[in-house]
Parts: sequence; structure tokens; C-alpha cells
Amino acid sequence: MRTTLPGAAGRARAGHDPLRDLELLIRSRYGLIVIDTVEEDRAETLLRLVADRLSMPFFLWSRSKGLRRDGAAGPVYGTTDPAQALAHIAGTHLEALFHLAAFEPLLTNDALADRMREIATEYADRAGAIVITGAGVQLPEALRRLSATVTLPPPDPAEYQRMLDGIVRDLRKRMRVEVALTPAASARLLANLRGLTLLEAEKVLTKAIIEDNRLTDEDVAHVMQYKKEIVEREGVLEYYPVEETLAQVADLAGLKDWLRKRTHIITSPEKAASFGLTFPKGVLLVGVPGCGKSLCAKAVAMEWSLPLLKLDPGRLYNKYIGESEKNFARAMATAERLAPCVLFIDELEKAFSSGDGEDGGVSQRVLGTFLSWLQDRKSEVFTVATANDVSRLPPEFLRKGRFDEVFFVDLPDGEARQAILEIHLARRGHDPARFEVAPLVTATDGFSGAEIEQAIVAALYTAFAAQRPLTNEVLLDEIRTTRPLSVVMAERVAAVRAWAHGRTVRAN
Repeated sequence: MRTTLPGAAGRARAGHDPLRDLELLIRSRYGLIVIDTVEEDRAETLLRLVADRLSMPFFLWSRSKGLRRDGAAGPVYGTTDPAQALAHIAGTHLEALFHLAAFEPLLTNDALADRMREIATEYADRAGAIVITGAGVQLPEALRRLSATVTLPPPDPAEYQRMLDGIVRDLRKRMRVEVALTPAASARLLANLRGLTLLEAEKVLTKAIIEDNRLTDEDVAHVMQYKKEIVEREGVLEYYPVEETLAQVADLAGLKDWLRKRTHIITSPEKAASFGLTFPKGVLLVGVPGCGKSLCAKAVAMEWSLPLLKLDPGRLYNKYIGESEKNFARAMATAERLAPCVLFIDELEKAFSSGDGEDGGVSQRVLGTFLSWLQDRKSEVFTVATANDVSRLPPEFLRKGRFDEVFFVDLPDGEARQAILEIHLARRGHDPARFEVAPLVTATDGFSGAEIEQAIVAALYTAFAAQRPLTNEVLLDEIRTTRPLSVVMAERVAAVRAWAHGRTVRAN
């Protein structure tokens, strides 16, 4: 939990026990406390425990039910009106804890804000407090100076486990439920619940169990599907289907080795933390177009069994003032909510290129926010960004600390071209052993992986149209008619290679 206090003590500090920290604030005579959370039920449970530890009456208020004492049959008459609720709190002079859910929007009313300030000031002289809960609560300045803000941490694995045990126990009272999770799948299930509120997790797990009266390894997919729906609902990120593994990415031995050394950090985060390691930040892949940079980003997610989110700049920017910045903030919040995950940004230079301010400074503001997020984020989001034209990238991206490493992806060598040919032939149902691969490898010198793939696809069309089998001759004919990027844009490829020399780590 993060606790933020006003004035000179207003720096964030790490808290280990939310219950203890809230109790400390109340004992310290903070009359107004804000709990920043979307989980109203969880905050209410926490406050009920605090009130019990302090032997204080606990009151709850909502616009639909008014003010009522916890456990009482009905509310105080007339307190659905927020002004009457505050008047009642002020008039009782009770040493009590009052939970006002979603009260913040009402404080734009000056009269209500003034009454709240008076009550908070009075609680500086006696035990008790008013607690406002909600996401992103913004109090008026006069109230902010009197308040302490507590950020409720996300549920930990133990809380998810207790919630899951409770679901199984309750369902078994009315139906037969079989739990057949392997230890590995159980750990994976709890890890993938991260980012969901307890209420969301309860709904998705209850649905998974009720469907077939069982909880098995396959039910991890239900959680992943629910997270996909969250991403699609937000509309600024794309939940990218993951179908590749690193074994299906030819060459890139240097990058693969780097990733494998960090696999245990992903699979054993507690052990890595005790060893002094933190979750990796990400990599920037620069190089020649079509050489597997995007493919590798997808393969990383599959290799680490993490959800893959793609940031599409087209969804990010909006013509209305301030909306682009809000879209970006929402995208990053969604990524952090689904952590641990892989965030894929393809062709980074198109989203954040160095410009001349023609867009009114929007791109520069978004860039600044993104750079700060890359540098300071604590969430387990591994960013994989690709760039074809590094000259258009702001130099800030290349500074150490934004990414763990900058890799250069060059055109594939002979061994890699052979692997690419064999992968794409086999993928389309043609046994590579039927072909003389050596001449094809020689003929594709200077080709990118994408160009080799398209040459094979073109040869397949030619052979199918002529109603004859795919042969070496057909493949060679298509390869000879292809002008690779290394020939068409030789100067640009040479410039990228010259820039990368001494500045990057070779991926292949």
C-alpha cells in the first residue's frame, strides 16, 4: 500500500500492512482519508476490520441507501441527501469511522466541501475519521491539505487463493465440484488472475467451474479470455493472438540467448527478487524491415506464457484536445492491470517520431509521458518495441534505463536463410527434404525473412495456376524476379548498418 500524507510529510512511502497503516492514520488524527481503489467491497472489508481493532462504531453511506450503522436494519432518516448525511455526522460528535463511497464528485458543491472541511478539522481533536473511496479521487485544494491518501494494493496470490477456496467451498454446498489442477497450472492460474479485482476473479472462476462442475488446467484459458475482453473494452490496446514460439523464429541467436537468461525471472519472480533481480523492462529491436522483429515480439510472449498487448498508434491519437493523452494513460493503465504481460509497439518511430510540433505538441506530450513511464514503471510490463528507421526516433529512447538492451536485427546469413526456407515450406505442407535447398539459399542472398516467405508464396501461386507440383525451378524463378530491399534501398540498409555498429548488440 502507498500512503501519501499532506504537507512536508506528503511523500509516498511503502506500507506492508494496509490494516496497520490505516489504523496508524486514524490514531494520528487524520480526519479525512481517501482510499484510492476500484474495489469498494474490498475497501469496506478493510475499514470494518480497522473499526473493530479500534473498537469504533462503523457507518456506511451511499446515495441509494443513505447513512447507516454497520449491522443496523435501516439507515438514518433523510440521509440519502449528502448534505443531511454530513449534518448528521457533524451533529453526533461520535468517535466513529464513516465510509462515504463515491462521495468525491459531490464535493464540487462548495457548501458540501466546506461542511466536509469543518468535520475533518473537528476530528483532529477526537478519534474517528471520514473515509472516501474511489478510483482517482481528486479533492478540492482545501480538503486535500487536510487529507491522507492511501492506495490499496492489488490482491496478492494468497488473497486470490482464499477467494478460490471460498468459491469451491460455497459451490460444493449445492453441487458436485471436482478440482483437478496440477501444481504448475495452479500457480499459472493465480499468476494470470493478477490485474483482476477480487470480484472480477470471483465471477470468471465461478463461471469456469459451473460450466462443467470442474476446475482443471484448461480453465486457465477462461482467465485469459476475460483479460482479452478487458483490453477490447478499453479500445486502445489490441490483445494479440500468440501462435509462434522462439523455435519458429530462425536465427536471432543473440536475442534468444538474452531472453532465455531472463526466463526464470518470469517463472520464479519471488526467487529472482530474493536474488536482487527485478522484472526486465524490455528491448528495442532496430534493423532492416522484414527480418523478424515483429515475429520475435510475439514469440517472446509465447515463450514466457504471458499475454501480448499491442499498442496501435492509430487508436492512440485523437483530434480532440487532451484525448490523446487520456488514451495513452488508459493504455498504460490497462497494460499495468494485466501485468505480467508483454507490450508490443511495432514501428516505434511512427508513433513517437521527432517532429516539428505540427500537431500542437500532442506527440511531444505523449512522448514525454511514455518516456517517464518507461523509466519509472514498477509494474511487470515487458516492452518490446521495433523500429525500422532509427533516424526518426527521438534520442531519449536510446538512453540506458528506457530499455534493458537495444538489439540490431540484420539480414539473415546462409544458415538462417536455410532455416527460414525450411520453416515456410513445412508450414505450407511441403516437405523441405524434397527440395535442393542449397541453390535456394544461394539465390536468396540479401533477402529478408519476409521476402523469402513471399517468394515461396508467389511460387506456390505459380505452381497451382499451372496445375503442377512446386519444384526448385519454380522457386528459383520467383526468387530471381524478386528485387529485395537490400538492392532497391541499398543506401538505406547501409546507413542502418553503419548506425548500429558500436551502438547496439547484434541479435543474429
